[in-house]
Amino acid sequence: MNPSTTWIVAEPYAGLQAQALGLTEAAGLAAEVRSLAPRGVWKHIPARWWPHPAWAIGADTLRPPLPELVVGCGGKAAAVVAALRHRVRAVVVQHPRMDIRKFDLIVVNRHDELTGPNVVVTRTALHRVRPAKLAEAAELWRARFAHLPRPLVAVLIGGSNGRFRLDAPVGQALAGQLAAMMQADRVGLIVTPSRRTDPAVTRILRDTLAPLGAEVWDGTGDNPYFGMLALADAIVVTTDSVSMVSEAVATSAPVLLARLPGRSRRIGLFLQGLIDDQRVRPYQGRLELWPAAPLDDTQAAADDMRRRFGY
Repeated sequence: MNPSTTWIVAEPYAGLQAQALGLTEAAGLAAEVRSLAPRGVWKHIPARWWPHPAWAIGADTLRPPLPELVVGCGGKAAAVVAALRHRVRAVVVQHPRMDIRKFDLIVVNRHDELTGPNVVVTRTALHRVRPAKLAEAAELWRARFAHLPRPLVAVLIGGSNGRFRLDAPVGQALAGQLAAMMQADRVGLIVTPSRRTDPAVTRILRDTLAPLGAEVWDGTGDNPYFGMLALADAIVVTTDSVSMVSEAVATSAPVLLARLPGRSRRIGLFLQGLIDDQRVRPYQGRLELWPAAPLDDTQAAADDMRRRFGY
């Protein structure tokens, strides 16, 4: 039997909510998303120090009746899920940064370096890139990409964060590499920026690549992201985002890592694991193709959750 009701609690960031949705969808569960928005001074206090999470996020977010299962993603969500555990089944995605005994189940990536009897370890972040979704996207976008040369390369662009830098100079260097690859390897190119991409970087990519025949999504109209993943012969992805890399390797396309200036020990461990798995390679400015198979532990994590809870 499935739980009668399921909540997803996370801050209103697509990357966080997508991980929790990926888990519940793979488990075959319909879930209601409750977005967390800390109020007042609580925005500036680490969630693990909140004495009463309902005070921090507002009682309306957790208005009853409570569900049978709550799945949270991220540090603030972990505090909320832990506070609810005495009344619900409590699952958290990502390292909660608190006592793991506060949760019924924790799903982490191997670069989190966390183990325990209630911990499920995956090789990549959880996500919503399911085979059925890719098949649907392939049919939807095939005709729209038909005019582009083959091999077709999808380029997934992130942005600067607290660990990596993707500003105009870095964007210019990357645009130059991509342009050289288009000319040397005769590839078709589709580029999509993310919400974090500096508009100056998007302009540089468009101005450099569009005259060569590349498609650079401008953020209007239908988002081609899943179509790109479904139809690409190879994928180039910047290394600032564990989620984007995880979604890329869930396809059957070879994945090339466009490294950015900066450093993160955790992301470094994540990327090195995929290099060791021979699933990704560093991007050197040229097309590389090799036999690749999807690497995706989302379904396995969902199956483990169902088994543990008897669903």
